[in-house]
Amino acid sequence: MSENNSNSSSNGIGFCGLLTVLFVGLKLTNYITWSWLWILSPLWIPALIAIGLLAIIAIYSIIN
Repeated sequence: MSENNSNSSSNGIGFCGLLTVLFVGLKLTNYITWSWLWILSPLWIPALIAIGLLAIIAIYSIIN
């Protein structure tokens, strides 16, 4: 008998990761001349969203 293992998950790279890979590739091929600060900026998007949500929750909890 074969076992069916249905507990698999596929965690992909995500939009921000793909955007970062694209920007790094364009920078390394000299297609764009942006600063590395802007090349790696898509990595900050999830962190900024989390900080923004935490700030909103904190403000809401202070008001109520």
